[in-house]
Amino acid sequence: MSDWPVTEGVLELGDLEVERGGVIHGARLAWQAHGTLNSAKDNAIVYPCSYTATHEDLAELVGPDLILDPEKWFIVIPDMFSNGLSSSAADDPEFPAVVTAGDNVRAQRRLLQEQWGIGRVAAAYGFSMGAIQAYHWASMFPDVVERAIVVCGSARTAPHNKVFLSGLLRILEAAPEHLGSGRFSGEPAAALRAFGHVYAGWGLSQDFYREELFRTVLGAPDLETYLRTDWEAGFASSRAANLYAQAMTWSEADISNGGELSATLAAIRARVLLLPSETDLYFRVADNAAELPHLASAELLPIPSIWGHRAGNPAGLPAELAFVRTAVQRWLGT
Repeated sequence: MSDWPVTEGVLELGDLEVERGGVIHGARLAWQAHGTLNSAKDNAIVYPCSYTATHEDLAELVGPDLILDPEKWFIVIPDMFSNGLSSSAADDPEFPAVVTAGDNVRAQRRLLQEQWGIGRVAAAYGFSMGAIQAYHWASMFPDVVERAIVVCGSARTAPHNKVFLSGLLRILEAAPEHLGSGRFSGEPAAALRAFGHVYAGWGLSQDFYREELFRTVLGAPDLETYLRTDWEAGFASSRAANLYAQAMTWSEADISNGGELSATLAAIRARVLLLPSETDLYFRVADNAAELPHLASAELLPIPSIWGHRAGNPAGLPAELAFVRTAVQRWLGT
């Protein structure tokens, strides 16, 4: 039990047209909220989900001594489409081929307005795909978002990042169970095992493996056991159609929708804190460094870590947690 109010629910969105074509029929947006909305309704933080994550996963970084303090802020965690709680590809054979980060953010904006009457957002905070959505919040609603905190994310999915995602998609497509277009006749167990092994090579850095932190910190007796228990098991319960759909959302992410990225970045009015991991293999520090000059008010603060992408989700990592918490609390306090 938490020491602060926690509520959750589902917003019924009706038939939701998406920007690349198609409709999410009877669209549902699940959510969880932590803390209390103040009378001025100006203490809301929207905290979108990362790849495969649900609001329960994200809640582990909510707390007075953690990243987001529910005793000060009203923290809304909307579940991304195809995470299994909100409308998801695995549950709908007519689910659109591409549901964008923008589609997710428009639905989240409706949630804040319709559920609580929130007009302004004190911050959009996100990690990984959540950071992509936080960037979209700042870009799509420049008069609404005061701050954007982008942890291991980018404004546009970089070509090398797309190569990583292409590998994951091709693994799923190679499964005998794949029917085409991200649909499956059954869950492809062998493909999901391969998916986990490939992801393990990207989610953590070369230095992590060289230092054998899987053994000394995570307690696995050897590399093979670590890959089996942490990565095979981690994706074994995932539904392939949802993995496919969210990978498409990630791959297609671009706040400019194929336009001039520098101009789109320049139009952002929010104060933007960019927190990449020094050793992230797909959301690179260099990507945020290229974005920085075009942002009107921003700071780039790389997380010193050999935990790769995982450094941006620092539950259980004391040094990384302290670094991110200090940076975020400073940003929220100004």
